[in-house]
Amino acid sequence: MLINNTLTPQSLTNKLQRFWQLSGKKIEAIEKNYDKAKGSPVFTVQGKYTTRGWTEWTQGFQYGSAILQYDATGETSFLDGAKKSVVKVMSPHISHIGVHDHGFNNISTYGNLLRLMVEGKMVYDEWEKNFYELALKISGCVQAARWTKTNDGGGFIYSFNGPHSLFVDTIRSCRSLMLSYKLGQVFQAENDKKINLLERAVLHIKATAKYSVFYGEGRDSYDIWGRTAHESVFNTNDGNFRCPNSQQGYTGFTTWTRGLSWAMCGFAEELEFLETLNDDALNTFSNRAEAEAIFLKAAKATCDFFIANTPVDGIPYWDTGAPNLHKLGDYLNRVAEPFNDYEPVDSSAAAIGAQGLLRLGNYLKKKGDEENGSKYWQAGLTVVNTLLDEPYLSTDEQHQGLLLHTIYHQPNGWDYVHPGQKIANGESCMWGDYHIREVALYMQRLIDGGKYYAFFNCVY
Repeated sequence: MLINNTLTPQSLTNKLQRFWQLSGKKIEAIEKNYDKAKGSPVFTVQGKYTTRGWTEWTQGFQYGSAILQYDATGETSFLDGAKKSVVKVMSPHISHIGVHDHGFNNISTYGNLLRLMVEGKMVYDEWEKNFYELALKISGCVQAARWTKTNDGGGFIYSFNGPHSLFVDTIRSCRSLMLSYKLGQVFQAENDKKINLLERAVLHIKATAKYSVFYGEGRDSYDIWGRTAHESVFNTNDGNFRCPNSQQGYTGFTTWTRGLSWAMCGFAEELEFLETLNDDALNTFSNRAEAEAIFLKAAKATCDFFIANTPVDGIPYWDTGAPNLHKLGDYLNRVAEPFNDYEPVDSSAAAIGAQGLLRLGNYLKKKGDEENGSKYWQAGLTVVNTLLDEPYLSTDEQHQGLLLHTIYHQPNGWDYVHPGQKIANGESCMWGDYHIREVALYMQRLIDGGKYYAFFNCVY
């Protein structure tokens, strides 16, 4: 990346104003035209949202987007529509025992609605507040029940692949456990054994840092500072780690950039959450210094890898080891090329990663590390500045997506390739649209002088 050190949040004001105008029209178009009988919208084909995937993991992004739109603009129609939809269709996601996606679906909806009420941006109603809190309490417990122990005394929330599988994405579902814990939920197992939700969340993040992130310390031949594996595979009989793997990346020994971005965002926001905890909450199973050191090392490593392996404008290709990248020549030293003939870019990875860069930068600056903090902060602004403009911002009113040139599953060939093109481009996805809105709201709050945007604002 070529980091632009002149950017400020205020310099993005005009772009954000246009962004929210376009964003609202996209939400309205999906609500009006999408066939809900198909299930949750996942990604676009020729500009129209359709569904395809393993699980219903994107519905929270759909209604969460409307909540974010209201938060940024104050347009009550988006809030009213989202609240009705959440009550009508989101309850199965609270009790879904088969997925690792509770943070995606439930924090984006119930969590954001509770946050608005706590922040005073929505009319206070005690019973409505209790409804959102109960949803979050149960969601955290259901997510925490998907638990595999490792032979080092730790463990992790296992993916939908089964008890052997740790996904790097799941770090964002640790938020479900943390909110449930902060809301005072008691999670009980056999014989009324009480399970500490905060402990499970921290142990999962530590496992992600240990097994999903590489640090250039000789772990294998492809051990590079900040590289990530999408999946880490364990022997469930004895808890031993066996190998890195990938479901949506090229291989277990290359870095799928959206997985990298989940880690960037996850470690950074969990560092922020740690600051809200008193020492007693951690001392029964860890300590603050140890947890902060692990989280911070992983956050820095992944953010550094993103900066070093992304083209100058901050938009990465879908996998840093993609087999045809070499045909693009010196691709890191020019802007990303979504219309090339060889490998797709993934702007959704950029939207997610930008938030990680900004949060880490802000965290370090607050800790007094101005040099490193400014580096990550300005890198985040550089990415956002690129995403808020063409060719990534969708200005065509006939296209239902907001963020263009996203990739869902390159190895499976799920993404649409337009006639005359050799690779997938020009399409959008629900998580990309949600996360560009989320980082835009993060920016908007800073510009307007509002409360710092964080997932845990709903419990303070």
